[in-house]
Amino acid sequence: MSATMQAVIATATGGPEVLELVDRPIPAPGAGEVLIRVAAAGVNRPDVMQRTGALPAPPDAPDIFGLEVAGEVVAVGEGVDSALDGAEVMALVKGGGYAGHTVAKAAQCLPVPAGLNPREAAALPEGLFTIWHNLFDRGALQPGARVLIEGGAGGIGTLAIQLARAWGAEVFATAGGAAKCARIEDLGATAIDYRTADLADEVLRLTGGAGVDVVLDILGGEAVTRHLACMAPGGRHIGLSFMQGMVAPVDLGLVMRKGLWLSSSTLRPKSDAEKAAIADDVCTHLLPLLARAGVRPVMSAALPLRHAAEAHRMLESGENVGKIVLTCEENAA
Repeated sequence: MSATMQAVIATATGGPEVLELVDRPIPAPGAGEVLIRVAAAGVNRPDVMQRTGALPAPPDAPDIFGLEVAGEVVAVGEGVDSALDGAEVMALVKGGGYAGHTVAKAAQCLPVPAGLNPREAAALPEGLFTIWHNLFDRGALQPGARVLIEGGAGGIGTLAIQLARAWGAEVFATAGGAAKCARIEDLGATAIDYRTADLADEVLRLTGGAGVDVVLDILGGEAVTRHLACMAPGGRHIGLSFMQGMVAPVDLGLVMRKGLWLSSSTLRPKSDAEKAAIADDVCTHLLPLLARAGVRPVMSAALPLRHAAEAHRMLESGENVGKIVLTCEENAA
């Protein structure tokens, strides 16, 4: 095995053009870690925010981009079961995914579900961890409940729609334009075109005035006001990101009268123990849905690692439906 690999870093804070393909030493797994020969890596909104400086990487993260990968374990560190060597896995990583090899905590690796290719597997870890922790754990989504998913055509949105439907929930999801709305209707959601509809009015109309029990929000800002207006008593509002602003005007009287819960969370700064616990829950509760209910990641594009800048441009354009992944050509069979 060569001692070096290709990897993507940012030469400065800025636009997609600051991403650069460089040669780096292949890392060695430490205690509790595995070394993965990366077949593909998912592209996520936090990657874009790291590149622009809006969400810097944690101090202990590598400068190589990428938060989720799929590939083969080719070495294990101290304390890791040797049976994992040679396994095909998908993994959440703190950084380092846009590379030929990366290290991951063994406890944050998931088995690749049967029938998925490496590109599809690489599109799953960040979404599975995020959706379990926020929609099912914090959001306490129950069978028969109603959920509103903002950004239903994105990677998280398309996966969350399928998982919520498989869980037995009634799903409403927003998207922009007739084409995207048709795609998420195909996934089993009732689509709301945010370009033409008044969101709160439309949700209340569709639910006969009852509102939704959970909101999965990627917008923040003024959108929170609209969400609170169409939530059912005791509803849970879960913020994943803040594309319209990190400061939201909140009618605390409405929150009190309805008994609403407002929460938010992000994975990257969580402790290894917290992430391991989420991984266990994902394996127990969500991975079976991929087999039993046919849940699959919706794929938008797969580009070579050297085209990471183009992948970021595609994600920022908002034109994608589903996930964008990067493939490692140097590891291709």
